[in-house]
Amino acid sequence: MSALHADRARAESFGADASRYDRVRPSYPAALIDELLADGPATVLDVGCGTGIAAALLRERGCDVLGIEPDERMARVARGKGLDVEIASLEGWQARGRRFELLACAQAWHWIDPQIGTAKAAEVLSGGGRLAAFWNFGAPPPALSATLEHIYERIAPELARQSVLLGHTEDRLRGVTLAIEQSGGFGPPQARKWSWSRKYTSALWLELLLTHSDHKMLPAAERDSLLEALGAAIDAVGGTLEVSYETHLVSARTLA
Repeated sequence: MSALHADRARAESFGADASRYDRVRPSYPAALIDELLADGPATVLDVGCGTGIAAALLRERGCDVLGIEPDERMARVARGKGLDVEIASLEGWQARGRRFELLACAQAWHWIDPQIGTAKAAEVLSGGGRLAAFWNFGAPPPALSATLEHIYERIAPELARQSVLLGHTEDRLRGVTLAIEQSGGFGPPQARKWSWSRKYTSALWLELLLTHSDHKMLPAAERDSLLEALGAAIDAVGGTLEVSYETHLVSARTLA
C-alpha cells in the first residue's frame, strides 16, 4: 500500500497555487455524480475537498455539503464558491456528533492514513452510509506516449516510474480497496469507471502538470528542463493533445 500520506511536503504542496489548481484540474463526469446520488443522500462530507471542484457539483444537485480541507489556501478558493469548509485532516477532524449519508473523497484518499481514515469514515457515516473515493486518471494519446515517456526517462526518471500522468494508478485504487476490506466497518467495496476525453493545448497541459505534486516537487532546473522538452514535443505534433481519461470510483457502505 502506498505511503504517500506520510509525505506531508507533497500532500501540502497544492495550496501554493490554489487558483491554478482550480482553473486547470479537470472536473468529473455527470455519470459519476449520478451514481453517487442514486439513492438520494442529502448530507455529504467532502474529505480533502481542495478548491471544491467535486463539492460544487454535489451542491448543485441539492446536497448539503460540508468540506474538510487541511490547507487554508485551498479552502479559501472553495469558500469563495460559497462552500462550507472546515480546516482539518480527516484523521484529526472532530465530528462533534454530526453524521453524513455520503463521504466523498475526490483525488485525495491517497493523502489519508488508510487505516485511521477508513475507521473515521465508518464512525461519521450513518447506518448504510457510503464511502466513495474517486480519481481522474488521464493518459496522453498513444501516438505521443512513447515520445513523452522517453523525455521523462531522460530528464526525470523517478517520475517515469511512478507518475499517474504516465498511467501509474494501481496503488491508489488498491490502497482504498484494501483499507475498506480490512476495516471491518464496511461491506464489500464496489468499483466502477467512466471514460471520457479532454483536449489540451501544450501550454494548458504544462500548467496541469504543475498542479501535480510529483512535478511541483522536482528541483527547479530539472522541472524547467522537463516542461520545456514536453512542450516542444507537443508543439511538434500540432500543439494540442487529446487526453483519454478514466474516472475510477471505489465505494462501500457501512454495515447497518
